[in-house]
Amino acid sequence: MENLSKLSDEAVVKVVRNSDKEIYREIIARYQQKLLRYARYLLNDDHMASDAVQEAFIKAYINLNSFNTKKKFSSWIYRIVHNEAMTLISKNKKHVLMNDQIEYDSGIDLEDDLIKKELINHTHNCLNKMPILYREPLSLFFLDEKTYEEISDILRIPIGTVGTRISRAKKIMKKLCEKNRK
Repeated sequence: MENLSKLSDEAVVKVVRNSDKEIYREIIARYQQKLLRYARYLLNDDHMASDAVQEAFIKAYINLNSFNTKKKFSSWIYRIVHNEAMTLISKNKKHVLMNDQIEYDSGIDLEDDLIKKELINHTHNCLNKMPILYREPLSLFFLDEKTYEEISDILRIPIGTVGTRISRAKKIMKKLCEKNRK
């Protein structure tokens, strides 16, 4: 199939279901990096995040026929990753570590790069200290640019609760970052 990039996720799912199972690679290409980033924020561990995303892709493929193509595929696949991450957290509660060493290649001069890295590390440290109840919607909204409705679908909570948690998360984040700055 030639113009896969022009098809919506839901249309790609229909093609995979009806005629060409190999087209599922398009779904993986579209979502792998986004889902890895999301899982890393939840798990604070690259290997566990990779495992969660891999399992999510497998489960999504196996259960593709149960996906309602009238809904957003992105919310569905994020929810599967969420479930996999929560399972790993439950299994490995003692092993979930904070990720203090995140490297970013900015391509700018060393001083600006160091300042940016410090700010990013500080922000991630603050985010990692936040309870997952608030870290998750905040990450989805600001880092993955999901709407309140999508977050509601992913976390299976009312939209009003999404707004409340994001609002509280911002306040917690501000306090944590100010406290850690001193």
